[in-house]
Amino acid sequence: MKLFGTDGIRGKAGQAPLEPETVARVGAALVRALDKPSAFAPSASADKKGLSPQRTAPRIVIGRDTRESGTWIEEELSRGLSSEGAAVVSAGIVPTPAIAYLARTEGFDAGLVISASHNPYEDNGIKVFSGSGAKLTEQLEAAVETLVADPSWRVPADAGAIDRRDLSAHYLEHLELILDDAGPMAGAPIVVDCANGATAALAPALLTTLGFDVHPIGITPNGRNINLDCGSTHLDGLAREVVASGARLGIAFDGDGDRALFVDRHGSVVDGDAVLLMGAIHLQAEGKLPGGAVVATVMSNIGLEIALRDRGIALVRTGVGDKYVMEEMMKQGLALGGEQSGHIIFSDHLFTGDGIATALNVLRIMIESGKELDELAGALVTYPQVLVNVRVKQKTDLRTVPAIADTMRRVEERLAGQGRLLVRYSGTEPLLRIMLEGKDHDTIRSWADDIAGVVREHLA
Repeated sequence: MKLFGTDGIRGKAGQAPLEPETVARVGAALVRALDKPSAFAPSASADKKGLSPQRTAPRIVIGRDTRESGTWIEEELSRGLSSEGAAVVSAGIVPTPAIAYLARTEGFDAGLVISASHNPYEDNGIKVFSGSGAKLTEQLEAAVETLVADPSWRVPADAGAIDRRDLSAHYLEHLELILDDAGPMAGAPIVVDCANGATAALAPALLTTLGFDVHPIGITPNGRNINLDCGSTHLDGLAREVVASGARLGIAFDGDGDRALFVDRHGSVVDGDAVLLMGAIHLQAEGKLPGGAVVATVMSNIGLEIALRDRGIALVRTGVGDKYVMEEMMKQGLALGGEQSGHIIFSDHLFTGDGIATALNVLRIMIESGKELDELAGALVTYPQVLVNVRVKQKTDLRTVPAIADTMRRVEERLAGQGRLLVRYSGTEPLLRIMLEGKDHDTIRSWADDIAGVVREHLA
């Protein structure tokens, strides 16, 4: 049974794999998968149900966003966790990165987040963090999937107790270290869109405490309006509010608060690529960019790569998904990485995307540089992009078809480091996706059509 995607388990709440019994089994399977000598500290008091001898009961912290299904999913997860001897602490409604931080700093063995991020309220999901605050490894995901699919065991019907605590203060104290106060921007009007999600009760209050004049929107969650015409996937309302109010900028979080996008004072969108560039320039000037490199995914625009290269900074690319960005940053010891969609990782804060931390870092850069957001974002020249999809009979290795391989090679030679070709098969459909970026839209469109034509001739 395949449960985990690039960002945990996700689906329609109440339907497989997010129906009650499977959710409970995921909780129980997680404890079993973690039950190994390297997972928990030895203890003289052995014999917790489901745990190997000489292991202490694992402590698991759970957080959720504002979806109405989050309550029962938390209860079912806790039923499974406690059935295997885990002690469950609920932090209530908190951003995803809060759970990653609490798992790392409060002595928990794992952290679970119940959220479907930027998806509509009907969806939900389960994200898992290790005790170090990193997302679950693919090996551990596979172990959980194998255990859930094993029909030889069941989860008892009786649920264990949930210890409910407000742990948000610990997380907010850590965030405040990024930006002590508004300084020269004290009293500056900013618009904050919390997507009717997990940041609604925290972000406006924190920014107000730091000295900003906060105009909050998307702060009235009702269980069904999360991400509804608001937040980082619907920026038009934020842009209108920024311009109408004369604000210095607008900040938009997604439903679970692990990403942030921005709107400058003129109402123009500032995406994750622009944030990565301004962050890299600032860290480089401070001597805090180890390895002289930044990590981004294959979806980041070639303009980011060129702008970084012009400043002597390398761009390391990964597959789509912030967990792949995180893994590469950890492997190379790098300080900054992220996605165009607004998942930005500042490793000195946390090894996962954190929307509030991203917002505070952008504000800090504005304060320390004395520049407005549009000036900072203007360092990024976004190149035109063309995407062509070709339906294929089978997903053949393109390198084995000489005509296709030669055409692609010629296009890459013409790009000559001033553009980018990305050709990949869809993971869910019989499609070959041809993406080109370059200085001139008509030229790269013609080259994309050349590749598509030879693909149709040989594979369609």
